[in-house]
Amino acid sequence: MFTKKPPPEEKRMVRANDREYNERFQYATNYITTSKYNILTFLPINLFEQFQVAANTYFLFLFLLQLIPQVSSLSWFTTIVPLVMVLSITAVKDASDDYFRHQSDNKVNNRQSQVLISGSLKNEKWMNVRVGDIIKLENNQFVAADLLLLSSSEPHGLCYIETAELDGETNMKVRQSVSVTSELGDPNNLSQFDGKVVCEPPNNKLDRFNGTLYWRDRKYTLTNQNMLLRGCVLRNTEACYGLVIFAGPDTKLMQNSGPTKFKRASIDLLMNTVVLWIFGFLVCMCMFLAIGNAVWEQVVGSRFQNYLPWEPPVNSFIFSAFFAFWSYVIILNTVVPISLYVSVEVIRLAHSFFINRDQQMFCSRCNTAAKARTTTLSEELGQVEYIFSDKTGTLTQNIMNFNKCSINGNSYGEVPGPLEPKPKRLDFTPFNPLADPDFCFYDDTLLESVKVGDSYTHEFFRLLSLCHTVMSEEKSEGKLVYKAQSPDESALVTAARNFGFVFRSRTPGTITTTEMGRPVTYTLLAILDFNNVRKRMSVIVRNPEGKIRLYCKGADTVLFEKLHPCNQKLINITSDHLHEYATEGLRTLTVAYRDLSEEEWDTWSKNHRCAEKEDQLAAVYEEIEQNMVNSAHGTKCGLLGATAVEDKLQEGVRETIALLSLANIKTWVLTGDKQETAINIGYSCKMLTDDMTEMFIISGHSVQIVKQELRSARERMTELSQNKDGEKNEGCGDTCFKGATRRKGLQRSAVSDLMDNISGEFALVVNGHSLAHALEGDMEEEFVATACACKAVICCRVTPLQKAQVVELIKKHKTAITLAIGDGANDVSMIKTAHIGVGISGQEGIQAVLASDYSFSQFRFLQRLLLVHGRWSYLRMCRFLYYFFYKNFAFTMVHFWFAFFCGFSAQTVYDQFFITLFNIVYTSLPVLAMGIFDQDVSDQKSLEYPKLYEPGQLNLLFNKREFLICIAQGIYTSMVLLFVPYAAMSNATQSSGEPLADYQTFAVTTATALVVVVSVQIALDTSYWTVINHVCVWGSLGSYFLIMFGLHSQRLFAISITHFHFVGSAQSTLSQPVVWLTLALTTAICIVPVLALRFITLVLKPQLSDTVRYVQLVLQKKRRPAGSSMASTWCNVGNIWKDRPGAKDGSRRSGYAFSHQEGFGELITSGKNMATFAPKHSSSWIDTLLKKKHAHSSTSDLGECTPAVSHSSSVPGSLQDVPTEEKSQ
Repeated sequence: MFTKKPPPEEKRMVRANDREYNERFQYATNYITTSKYNILTFLPINLFEQFQVAANTYFLFLFLLQLIPQVSSLSWFTTIVPLVMVLSITAVKDASDDYFRHQSDNKVNNRQSQVLISGSLKNEKWMNVRVGDIIKLENNQFVAADLLLLSSSEPHGLCYIETAELDGETNMKVRQSVSVTSELGDPNNLSQFDGKVVCEPPNNKLDRFNGTLYWRDRKYTLTNQNMLLRGCVLRNTEACYGLVIFAGPDTKLMQNSGPTKFKRASIDLLMNTVVLWIFGFLVCMCMFLAIGNAVWEQVVGSRFQNYLPWEPPVNSFIFSAFFAFWSYVIILNTVVPISLYVSVEVIRLAHSFFINRDQQMFCSRCNTAAKARTTTLSEELGQVEYIFSDKTGTLTQNIMNFNKCSINGNSYGEVPGPLEPKPKRLDFTPFNPLADPDFCFYDDTLLESVKVGDSYTHEFFRLLSLCHTVMSEEKSEGKLVYKAQSPDESALVTAARNFGFVFRSRTPGTITTTEMGRPVTYTLLAILDFNNVRKRMSVIVRNPEGKIRLYCKGADTVLFEKLHPCNQKLINITSDHLHEYATEGLRTLTVAYRDLSEEEWDTWSKNHRCAEKEDQLAAVYEEIEQNMVNSAHGTKCGLLGATAVEDKLQEGVRETIALLSLANIKTWVLTGDKQETAINIGYSCKMLTDDMTEMFIISGHSVQIVKQELRSARERMTELSQNKDGEKNEGCGDTCFKGATRRKGLQRSAVSDLMDNISGEFALVVNGHSLAHALEGDMEEEFVATACACKAVICCRVTPLQKAQVVELIKKHKTAITLAIGDGANDVSMIKTAHIGVGISGQEGIQAVLASDYSFSQFRFLQRLLLVHGRWSYLRMCRFLYYFFYKNFAFTMVHFWFAFFCGFSAQTVYDQFFITLFNIVYTSLPVLAMGIFDQDVSDQKSLEYPKLYEPGQLNLLFNKREFLICIAQGIYTSMVLLFVPYAAMSNATQSSGEPLADYQTFAVTTATALVVVVSVQIALDTSYWTVINHVCVWGSLGSYFLIMFGLHSQRLFAISITHFHFVGSAQSTLSQPVVWLTLALTTAICIVPVLALRFITLVLKPQLSDTVRYVQLVLQKKRRPAGSSMASTWCNVGNIWKDRPGAKDGSRRSGYAFSHQEGFGELITSGKNMATFAPKHSSSWIDTLLKKKHAHSSTSDLGECTPAVSHSSSVPGSLQDVPTEEKSQ
């Protein structure tokens, strides 16, 4: 741990099988750690972190003061014991958290790998693997480090990997070794391999690698296609060998993970600020009292020096005042009791336990429960304003289903309405023995069309069975498994398979199918591969009859341009079908074909062979496809139809996003997918709708273009907002906006203030290359101002680093709590950067989960995590803090007022045992019970009324204003507690006629009044009573009397006269009727004003939660039948929307082709991949604050009760819109 850190690398040089050479560069080993501490560093680092809490440092200082006898009037153990308890409990919790990280690290570091050492394979732990080692991987094994693929058991050095740990995608990807090393499959040959690799230094670019292999006086270019990255899994490949290039923390996986960050809740920061305020207030009080002591000692005390002299070393009123200052610091320290921090940790631990045990967040299908991996951020969950989500594996399942199609103007796959009977799923087995039993389709008219031999239908499915780059694995006769780079292709080929056109196998020059039971082999002449510019792919085949045909599939926006005008009628019909499919969130593409003559083929083939560069190939491809608009040669061309594939969303995604949107939570999608794919998913999950005012796409390739696009978007938003609001925004036109945004030296808030008043629903889509410019320093405010005015933001083609940068940007420019959710290693940086990180656990890997603060198996659980657990946690913590500061100021400030009656001598009002036990025993359990169990409304109502979430976003329940209010209430209570008993008892007498006014009687009366008042106050503050609450509140009150009688007993007095000097005080005091009348009067004067104020507020200015509770009470009194409650709708989140929305609104979107990957076609035609696979979701006071904060543009009146409930859509209602049954009753 004390080794010198090597200098940063400019380039990396690695020599195979030469550890001595490689060790000279001090490359990192393969040992990884995600933990924060070790045995040596735990104590110093943990104590350093804990003493960053101002109160811990404060109590340490108090402990040192109490060691001075002339200063302290209390025993030292009253401070050190609670402090040690706090530090110990926190340390144990931190150690426990880090212990589990160590366990996870050890599990990974101790995995076994086969390393080639001295010509033979030896088993080594992952942590012992070094740069330059050659290791062997076998099927289904994790890749131990970043490897250069040297050879494989598959032909041409190919291997297949799954990258779920890196990007959350479960579809396989192909990697290939350099041709010169592909034949070094034998350990003996590999042990002789001494090639040298010169490459880029460690970085976090998952999709890029640049390097050169030098061997035998030749050099070979290395790319990402030659690399196997740590975290990948080898699939369908018996074995392969790789050279370690990057190990441990230098691997791209770990480079994307970033350092473990110490996250602290915003309430912790507020508490630190409040504590500093209290320190200042305490110092001011102590200085005032010290000055009072000096004045009293000089004016009055000097008269008593003969019989009451100053104790050494005090020899003047100045020294007396000095010691009085520090004595009052100790006596008044309970304004911030140490038990506050212990209680906060206990409450947070309980909140985390509730999350872990929530059965409604348990996924039975994957047997995974929600997991709170931290206990410090629970109340932060109730304040989230921005959610940053990955797409693949987080919003979607990355599973494609063939849902609908259009063939020759006829649409198939219609889903019946809700009132129509559900059709029976088609059974393809009798018709086709090779059908996939998992394929699901309901429209039997399409199957009938195939059976009767419709030529268009047959040609449609023939195209789907031929125009692709899928590989087929036949485990046994008729048991086909398709391996595709894109899940879209797999879905289309599977559809063709079930409808009688079965893709069986391929070679570099042929494609073998089974058509309607008859084996057919086509000669594969060419594959015109997909890329982002072409947005289509084609194949040219020769059928057994010798005819040459080009089959093409791609985006309708591109393919329609290639069709002959004679197809116009069919184009219009198909276009309508595409529009219908797109409104349902389906991914569409168009399919067409044309016949080629031998002459056309020969001419084009020669041009194709001569084309070498990418632009030349593109021109050649365009030539053969462009001819589809030219019928001069008499060629036959035709549009066959369109397909509609569903990128299946995870269960409840739409409902969750809709519900979170109603809670004023903005969802941003940050994905590595292409723009069109991301937009399609946006429509699918209802982030984007055609009801939106406008969607803006930022796609500039330079800073100036991006800046202009962002400004144009803002100007357009302002214009549309003015048109919508009419006179509402009159006077702030485009000229005003443009002048404000372009003025040099513009303050950051100027643009934001203008944009915060925007009304209307806008969406922003940003490309990765544009985002790179938008994230530059001088562009940040431009981007934030535009994006934050939009309801939905989608950033596509983003890198893992850019994801983290976007989150950091919002944290920097907005005082908002952010949450990042993802499932892959490419989301780790984003998860660690956000205030709250959530990992999706399941088949996509565990890297995101390991880096997260909370984890669960499905995105839909996010609505319950935030709207129920988060809101409750924030509510409970705020009520806890309010009450805690109130009761302690009420307790402590009595000493301040008493100082005026005791000559400022630092005499305490209470018995020292009462001072010690007040916060530990008498009042600790009631406030803990409230902080753990309290709730203003039920979980169902929290989901039903998402507007209840907004007070947390605005930080309304506990802030500096609320703190001052609770302090004022505490000071008022303390004055009543001192002056009412003082006035009542000053001239009172006992039943025997003796005076009642003595110090001990007064102390007992005041202490008892304090306990009774704070117990009644917490009873009023508790909204949700459980048995535990009753036991804690009334039990603590009872325990006060029991303990007090015990401490004032003769037996303890006999044991220690100096410590138990209140002997008999409890019995003599509480036996006097005047004392009980005083207690009742004190309680009434303290509580009645609070009750009156709350009643007035409830009547004149109720909160939304008050309204909801009232409605709930009315329903309970009328005994509304169970099951008819609106809350039940949101409990069954899957019953509101089906997996695919039925609303007929939307715009045409072509999405299929964009999820495909470039370059696979070349592998097929080269024959290099011809391998045989081995079998293996208030009132106007909130609206006012929204405007003051300039962060929201909501126009809904929260005084209106707004249930987020609908059977087909989410339409906010009002208090007048409560259920009809409720009104009628």
